[in-house]
Amino acid sequence: MPQRPQMQPEPPRNPTLANPTPPPPAPPVAPQASRPQPPAAPASRPTPAVIGSSMYIKGDISTREELVVDGEVDGTLESHSLLTVGPKGKVRADIKAREVVIFGSVHGNIEAAEKIAIRGEGSLVGNIKTAGISIDDGAYFKGSIDIVRPEPRGAARAVAVDEDVEARVG
Repeated sequence: MPQRPQMQPEPPRNPTLANPTPPPPAPPVAPQASRPQPPAAPASRPTPAVIGSSMYIKGDISTREELVVDGEVDGTLESHSLLTVGPKGKVRADIKAREVVIFGSVHGNIEAAEKIAIRGEGSLVGNIKTAGISIDDGAYFKGSIDIVRPEPRGAARAVAVDEDVEARVG
């Protein structure tokens, strides 16, 4: 019997298709219960508590966290952190906080351990006791300012301004 010539297969034109690389094996999956999850990374700045623009609160508010007031508050406000009165905020209360920033309206006395800032269209009618103050152009302030400077030993000394001040900046 005559021998048939054997045909050689034609080499592939794309060498990658001819020798595909198998995908790497999937890593073993451990059950979730047996492997503790790492704690979530803390946010760079915690979300503040907010009194919304549609809210009206009458009474005493005390918090350790940052507070933003965009609604209305009658009474007293105390924060161990930053207290911000937003542009829509209307506060008729005495305020005691580490730092106070006013974009809205405040009628009441403020005591801030670090500083008070009255921004842009903000207004404050009341007396201030603080270590630092900033009043922007366009802001309104009527009252007295008592600057408290910390002494080297940590004791505070008050520097009083005896007369009332009314100022419209800008």
